[in-house]
Amino acid sequence: MNKKEKPSAVSGFGEKIRFSLVLKLNLRMLGMLLSAFISINLLLSILLFGTALWRAEAGAQKFITAYENSIEPMAEPAAGYEILLVESEKKGLRLPGLLQSRLPLNNPEVRRWISLPDAEPEKTFFSRLEGATYHMALTAKDTPLQIAYTLEPDLRQIYFILLILLGSQVLYFIGRISTNNQVIRHTLKPLAEMVETAKSIHQDMSGAEPTGAGIKRLAGAISTINARELNRGLSIDTSQEELKDLAYAINDMLQRINQAYQSQVRFVADASHELRTPLSVLQGYANLLDRWGKHDEKTLQEAIDAIKSETENMKVLVEQLLFLARGDNNTIHLERVVFDAREIVAEIVRETRLFDPAHTFQTELEGPAYLEADQHLIKQALRILVDNSIKYTPAGGMIQLKVGTEHETVKIQVRDNGIGIAPDDVPRIFDRFYRSDESRARKTGGSGLGLAIAKWIIDHHGGHYEVLSRLGIGTRITLSFPAARTPPASSEGLPAGSSNLDAE
Repeated sequence: MNKKEKPSAVSGFGEKIRFSLVLKLNLRMLGMLLSAFISINLLLSILLFGTALWRAEAGAQKFITAYENSIEPMAEPAAGYEILLVESEKKGLRLPGLLQSRLPLNNPEVRRWISLPDAEPEKTFFSRLEGATYHMALTAKDTPLQIAYTLEPDLRQIYFILLILLGSQVLYFIGRISTNNQVIRHTLKPLAEMVETAKSIHQDMSGAEPTGAGIKRLAGAISTINARELNRGLSIDTSQEELKDLAYAINDMLQRINQAYQSQVRFVADASHELRTPLSVLQGYANLLDRWGKHDEKTLQEAIDAIKSETENMKVLVEQLLFLARGDNNTIHLERVVFDAREIVAEIVRETRLFDPAHTFQTELEGPAYLEADQHLIKQALRILVDNSIKYTPAGGMIQLKVGTEHETVKIQVRDNGIGIAPDDVPRIFDRFYRSDESRARKTGGSGLGLAIAKWIIDHHGGHYEVLSRLGIGTRITLSFPAARTPPASSEGLPAGSSNLDAE
């Protein structure tokens, strides 16, 4: 009777260990994601509220300037403003001196505070918050003035922006819970198979330890492994010959789990850093405008151009992150159609010549070269390779694109005579957020995600790539895809045979 009960106990213990590992790994990754969201939301709230105060004081500054330079009576204030000829100050939250010195009314005599309506039983905190008023007290033309600005429209706008952002983050957070569980459980699947093997060994084991003490010690060692010690592994006891293969299998499994876990951790950390950097740049240029850009048109235009550039970079980065996230979740649907790869390459070259006259483009198109793939994604992958060649090839350089077929395989090649890639960096150029030269990446605006997206597209179309690069000579990337067995129903476009389209 005891012999029949022990295997079920081992099985239950293995299931408990697997659940514990899944829970710990999932909570740790979600915790890091949550902390990144909180930091981004806090920084964005501060920037939006500071923008509201800046807008309030900019309007007040226009009114004061017009009043001081005019001999007419005081004009009516703009919408949202109220002018009071009083010297008294209401109770409220006074702004810190460091913040006051950076606002448009750069006058040490200006007193600023934020007031809320008096507390009443029927009013909630949020209804009182909607009645918040920003006060600025100063003297103009020897007349004490108190300018009151209603913050309700700005606070309502900030509320809706943060609500939309929070809703998006909650949906993404919930999606990651399911995705993380699936990934971790799939990775831990060998653990369940290992438990079944252990049950079989326990039933058939004989010799020095017929009571199953070796398996008990092995299970005890597994229970001590947690999410922070996945690389520790199990020690191999030479006296337990029957369990050596099992221990080796467990160590190999733990190593794969640790690699996947560390990859997820690095991705979350890198994504948080990449999203935080553009916000820091925007804040820096806002400070530049505050210090000496208000009256300097050159500095003002420089800041506006930089803010527009960083906003565009952030938009591209978010789109790339969303693409990779959908790819990891297996939610990208491939719309496979049969098409001629030569037409895609010729279309890319025509489009690129319109905005990049600094490089010479050369094409060698041999075909027909039919692919059964998602035409939009294949074009996106090739566009990424061509854009990289443009970034790292000096003006006047040549970029060559070739299409050909070989042994039921379509080969597409992108070649340039640019600066090349160091041998140590070549194996890692398709890793997410990897940059061989950080200073060069900042100059070209790259995020380190383009080639990772191209790799995902290539892998999910059953293709593979080959990279050959030499410093100072150039880079050649060759993509190979399975050729389509049947041509499209209507194959109009480039003629069959060899075609050589050189740049002008």
